[in-house]
Amino acid sequence: MTVALLVSTGMAVWTVLVHMIGLGTLLALARLRTSRIDPHGSIPRQALFILLIVLGLFVVHAIEIWSFALLYLGVGAFSDLETALYFSTSTFTTLGYGDVVIASEWRLVSAMEGFTGFLMIGWSTAFLVSIVGKLR
Repeated sequence: MTVALLVSTGMAVWTVLVHMIGLGTLLALARLRTSRIDPHGSIPRQALFILLIVLGLFVVHAIEIWSFALLYLGVGAFSDLETALYFSTSTFTTLGYGDVVIASEWRLVSAMEGFTGFLMIGWSTAFLVSIVGKLR
């Protein structure tokens, strides 16, 4: 349990750092482009801008999900990448189908992934709402 607790804490810190750097990068890119994005201007340009922000958020979340999947693969919780990635995505998004189950020694890590994913998705939502709000 101690190992799982340390690993889950480390992964939570890693995920928050990845998210913070990712959102900071997206914000910096948005600030570079804001002079070209007029809130009262072209709707297609605004839509493209929002699309790029959303795709950036997908990339940030993908890095976080892949980090957990590679951890699960590395510790031998799953024997193949596809299963580890499927489990990680299902857990991170708190969907949790339950058709793939992790060994009991790593349950704490997967629980922390679900909690962390929930927070990161909420953080991304707040970020996106803020960006869209600035366009209005």
